[in-house]
Order: sequence, then C-alpha cells, then structure tokens
Amino acid sequence: MSIGALDAAAAYGRALGTGSSAGIAKPSTMPGAGVSSGGGSFGSMIEEMVTDAAQSMRGAEQASARQVAGQGDLIDVVTAIGAAETALDTVVAVRDRVVSAYGEIMRMQI
Repeated sequence: MSIGALDAAAAYGRALGTGSSAGIAKPSTMPGAGVSSGGGSFGSMIEEMVTDAAQSMRGAEQASARQVAGQGDLIDVVTAIGAAETALDTVVAVRDRVVSAYGEIMRMQI
C-alpha cells in the first residue's frame, strides 16, 4: 500500500482540522506554504505525538512498579500498558507513512 502526495496532504489537513469537505487539504496547510496562526506545524504535531507516547509509557511503567510493590491494581496496569502500546503503534504507523511518502517523493521524476 502506498500513500500519494494528495493523500498525505489531506491527512495533514485533517490532522490540523483544516481540510476541505472534499478531503483535500487547503493550500495554506500544505508543507512549505506556511501555517495559519490557528494551527501548528507538522513538526510540532509529531513532537506532541511522541511526547504523549512517552508519557503513556512512563505511566505504564509507574503502574507496573506500584503493582510489583503491592500498592496497585492489576486492571490499572493492563489498562496503562494497553494505552502505551496503542500510542506507540500510532507513532510507528505515522513514521512508516512519512518514510513511505518520502520514498515516493524521491522516486518522482522531475
């Protein structure tokens, strides 16, 4: 499965909440076109995702430590680990799509 340039632009626009009803990002949200004051950059969106994933993993680690010490509930540990796993899977999926899109762009003929 490959992601096209328009698909990537539409996904970026939807992530910022500025995509048009046709599913194609508005020109102001496309990379290199500048970002409006209401939205953030792609880099800040990725940074926020990675930070959230790291915090989820820290929370799972702390819940596990509490459980080992006999102070935590097993359900809390399982829930925290599931949330951390989902966050990490999301970050990895986005990374894979970005790498795939970059490879496709590099293969484009000028």
